[in-house]
Amino acid sequence: MALSLNDIRSLFGQYGNLAYSGEPVTQLEHALQSGALAEEAGAHDELVAAAFLHDLGHLLNLQGETPTERGIDDLHQYFALPFLRPVLSDAVLEPIRLHVDAKRCLCAIDDAYFGQLSADSVRSLELQGGIFSKEEAEAFLQKPYAEDALRLRRWDDRAKEENRATPGLDHYLGIVERVMQKRAAA
Repeated sequence: MALSLNDIRSLFGQYGNLAYSGEPVTQLEHALQSGALAEEAGAHDELVAAAFLHDLGHLLNLQGETPTERGIDDLHQYFALPFLRPVLSDAVLEPIRLHVDAKRCLCAIDDAYFGQLSADSVRSLELQGGIFSKEEAEAFLQKPYAEDALRLRRWDDRAKEENRATPGLDHYLGIVERVMQKRAAA
């Protein structure tokens, strides 16, 4: 079953006010901030949509507050993909799928990156397989959409700012709608 635009709106309406694990923002605020950071960086619509939707899996697979503290990796990067694949292109889906591995890669290739991670991101890193080896990082960087995933990951890490002003839900749903229409026309 594919998620429609209204389904996505409903998920954010129903669960968007849940706390974003261990951070001073809600799930919706994190999504809006991620989308805003992508837009500010001049990303194309597909990557802005990916930034906005990258954690939708948390809303589809509710595991309670801060599941990493209980040793749970909710595999959110995969959870939404079957529901989004019928309506969105790989230019949206692959950065979402790869954003967890992008964290693992950045820890391997950027000496300063690990020190910038929040406590929850450090916990989840271990649950998600830990820092990539040099070989794993090199293999990751060869994948299609790896660069977009790295960009999305950096926005993800920064999208945890309390009371940050962003465009609203309708703005990002409009971008998602444009990307859905483009996919349908292809």
